[in-house]
Amino acid sequence: MRSGSAFRVCLLLAASVLGSAGCVGAAFVAAGKGTAYLAAPCTGDSGASSRRLCKSLSFGGVERNYRLYVPSNLRAPAPLIVALHGATQSGAVMEVQTGKGLERRADETGVLVVYPDSLGARWNDGRLEAAASSGKQPVDDVGFLRALVAELGQRYAIDPERVYAAGFSNGGAMTLRLACEATDVFRGFVAVGANLAEAVASRCHPPTARRVALFHGTADVFNPYSGSTGGIYARALSVEATFDVFRALAGCSGAESAPWPQGAPANQTNVVLHRATGCPESLSVVLFEIRGGVHVWPGATFDSGRSFASREQETPELDATTESWRFLELEASSRPAQVYRASGATD
Repeated sequence: MRSGSAFRVCLLLAASVLGSAGCVGAAFVAAGKGTAYLAAPCTGDSGASSRRLCKSLSFGGVERNYRLYVPSNLRAPAPLIVALHGATQSGAVMEVQTGKGLERRADETGVLVVYPDSLGARWNDGRLEAAASSGKQPVDDVGFLRALVAELGQRYAIDPERVYAAGFSNGGAMTLRLACEATDVFRGFVAVGANLAEAVASRCHPPTARRVALFHGTADVFNPYSGSTGGIYARALSVEATFDVFRALAGCSGAESAPWPQGAPANQTNVVLHRATGCPESLSVVLFEIRGGVHVWPGATFDSGRSFASREQETPELDATTESWRFLELEASSRPAQVYRASGATD
């Protein structure tokens, strides 16, 4: 990792501490600019007219915090994106780390976005070493996120067939756990910079409806592309094995790979799109392999336009938020781009 990128990662982790208490704005400083970037403030319980709210939900005897973004043109019924932050971070950090791109897309398409906080700034994504080393009863984050969706469903007209989870790093691994254990609530999943925990993979079951999209850089040193066998990363599958698990669970018969964007010469792009083929029509599994990519949300920029990654390491043509919106069919059109439909789909 280049020193500039490492410095920006350290800033990101330091800023996350400021937001770990819940609805506290997290400060970011763009390296070389000296400019602070703050997560937009919440308005608490100031009424239904507020578009950005800080709320709490009692679950398991604990008050759990979350930030909610309500677009001005909210659909009825509305799709819902549950955005999960990385380890040591918070919902406030996730809002800024994605460049507020989720909210910009939400304004365009009428989608609710919620940024929940984990307990202790870490999701229980199923990696056994992390739970065992804490010496405490593992947190039921699957149950909490189920309860959060139910809570929002009581306050807003949410489309139960369009509830999705998207996460980064530890939040991405938590998203993959939901893809294994909560497909009755969540219908689509986007995991960025995350691998599936081995313990969760062993108990993954076939879906009722599922779309899974993975975005991962091959130079990611926090969650290695090749997976991990222990230590600070705990036991996790490689990214390609993670893709294969969900491809098999979806009943897809094969896979194909091609440079991305579609039709680009192989020597002129650093992104390869792996796509499951022969899937049932309602299911789709894709992997964006970002060659040389690091541990960032691809395409995210500060409001100033400066990327989280250095120019040498970012993938400016790939925007994970835009491609997630297309993959989950949240664009203005009701169908995703043809490239995300499984070829040879079965009935």
